[in-house]
Amino acid sequence: MISLIKNKINHLAPPTHHYSSLLLLPLSSKHTSSTMAAPSSETKSPSSSNTQLPLKPIPGSYGMPFFGAISDRHNYFYHQGRDKFFATRIEKHNSTVIRTNMPPGPFISSDPRVVALLDGASFPILFDNDKVEKLNVLDGTFMPSTKFTGGFRVCAYLDTTEPNHALIKQFFLNVLAKRKDSFVPLFRNCLQESFAEIEDQLSKNTKADFNTVFSDASFNFMFRLFCDGKDPSQTNLGSKGPKLVDTWLLFQLAPLATLGLPKIFNYIEDFLIRTLPFPACLTKSGYKNLYEAFKTHATTALDEAEKLGLKRNEACHNVVFTAGFNAYGGLKNQFPYVLKWLGLSGEKLHADLAREVRRVVNDEGGVTFTALENMPLVKSVVYEVIRVMIHL
Repeated sequence: MISLIKNKINHLAPPTHHYSSLLLLPLSSKHTSSTMAAPSSETKSPSSSNTQLPLKPIPGSYGMPFFGAISDRHNYFYHQGRDKFFATRIEKHNSTVIRTNMPPGPFISSDPRVVALLDGASFPILFDNDKVEKLNVLDGTFMPSTKFTGGFRVCAYLDTTEPNHALIKQFFLNVLAKRKDSFVPLFRNCLQESFAEIEDQLSKNTKADFNTVFSDASFNFMFRLFCDGKDPSQTNLGSKGPKLVDTWLLFQLAPLATLGLPKIFNYIEDFLIRTLPFPACLTKSGYKNLYEAFKTHATTALDEAEKLGLKRNEACHNVVFTAGFNAYGGLKNQFPYVLKWLGLSGEKLHADLAREVRRVVNDEGGVTFTALENMPLVKSVVYEVIRVMIHL
């Protein structure tokens, strides 16, 4: 991934009032400038002063209005691909901080222009809330309709300066802190159920659909975590929860993806999914079922929200978004990759991991967060898988 930010001071600056950076966060500037501070090994933190560093113009181009954005979009999705798209611009401008357009562009995105931060030296500025605005930038240069989330801008789309951001963030921190002892045993239970299902499929068909099985496990884990251990199969959702979330996510994020169709269909695909956003009505009934399930069974969490002063319905829409978009969406995508690359890593690494895990679990008396912190090889493997995923 790459990073997009909203600039609040003149260390980075867009050409106009709106400007973005690239991970999944776009930017708009409050104090515009056309220069940036050159990277320096003396810079100790994102908030360190760069006033003594030399400044130079941010290289790159947005091209002609409308046509430049369309051209960059086609290069990003169809002609070059993501990695080559950025690599060629880094080489051309001899810089890892560049101006470019980012999908989806016209007509979905009102302003596709961004400043892309493409290295470790520039990236940390994203964590400095004094320099970076986080308003409506979760999905990059566009934001899906709030009708997908009950009419509310959920926490992930709020800037840190907005009053509800701190309130909703505190709500989730409280909820997760009170459930800290449930994470590991609940996740292990969900995994055990999943592997039992995989073994059953293998015994019957000699093959198993791991992705589907773990998609179900990911949803079950998040639902039980927020809903006091309630199994979603015992609610109005039955076994439909994962598919309902997948459909809800699809209509929001379709403009940021490509189906990988033969080249002859590229421009047809581009026209169909990036000319106009999909309306929320396409997933209204499915989302309502998700909302009602969490509203009915996440009562303890929603009671905590009301005690903090948050409206119950707004809290529930935030819970659905966090459980479905942030947590389930990430877990179902990343965990299969961990197992894939672990399986391909060879017997020696398998043996080294087994020794480390057994030793630490024996010392700690079980699998706990403390135990996981004392497994450097396990953590290294997970981080390496994430690094590889970024470049896939």
